[in-house]
Amino acid sequence: MIISASRRTDIPAFYAPWLLNRLRAGWCEVPNPFNSAQVSRVDLSPAAVDCLVFWTRFPRPMLRYLSELKAMGHAFYFLFTLTGYPRLLDARGPSLDAAVRVFRDLAERIGPHRVRWRYDPIVFAEGLDADNHRRRFETLARRLEGATERVIVSVLEPYAKARRRLTGVPGIELDKDRLTALAGSLLPDLADMARASSMQMDGCALWESLEPIARDAGIVPSRCGDPELVARLSGRPVESARDGGQRPRCGCAPSRDIGMYESCGFGCRYCYATQRFDAADANRSAHDPEAPSLLGTRKDAVAAPHADQHSLL
Repeated sequence: MIISASRRTDIPAFYAPWLLNRLRAGWCEVPNPFNSAQVSRVDLSPAAVDCLVFWTRFPRPMLRYLSELKAMGHAFYFLFTLTGYPRLLDARGPSLDAAVRVFRDLAERIGPHRVRWRYDPIVFAEGLDADNHRRRFETLARRLEGATERVIVSVLEPYAKARRRLTGVPGIELDKDRLTALAGSLLPDLADMARASSMQMDGCALWESLEPIARDAGIVPSRCGDPELVARLSGRPVESARDGGQRPRCGCAPSRDIGMYESCGFGCRYCYATQRFDAADANRSAHDPEAPSLLGTRKDAVAAPHADQHSLL
């Protein structure tokens, strides 16, 4: 099984000690996101885990544990989001220079093939028009050249929870037709810039209306949870089926997420996973790195039916 850590929160940035404690123990508990009284026990032993996939904006706290991860026998790679957006959108994110330093340091330690750059989501707003994205992306691509082989892009999905927070952002574009037109004019240029910095560009869950443009620009459909990379890193053949639990245009392989919602500390206004930043802050404050689950387990919790966690062979 591929372990996702995590689409729901930034475990490498905020919960690295907890993660390593659970990997040492060989298991963790994950409450059902829709019924916290129902809890699953997830086997984290190297024999049960094909690969750990880390989703993060700032994995510096993980650097001290890389050697231990390797010694445990775990295969792993990082999906590193780096956009350098203004504080109005990313109020608590790391500085651009700090993020670039950590990105390059990480790539030097584990190899560029195990660090994929995510320039996502692409947000159009005042100060973030297509020309600004072109300048921003080209600068970042040059700074990250040699530190990654692939860059993944997506376009803002105007979900209700994100729309409410973004409405007050000056010039924010939330109309899907307008977003499609803006992204359609931008993506070919970004793909050219990526190639100029020796990167392949992948499109993450791009809308059907953007597919012909992406295809003509050499942008391939992304599999952020990439079975080919997992097989390469783990030495195990991995099933290439699509994860039916993700949004329809997602190409990721099936995985088990061990994170929990309402726990990320970055507070990105466009975040799909966090509804209330105050709740996330409270949950982080109450976090116990020794607990079996990320945010603890309710005393009335009951075991969920056994989850199929076979190796995807």
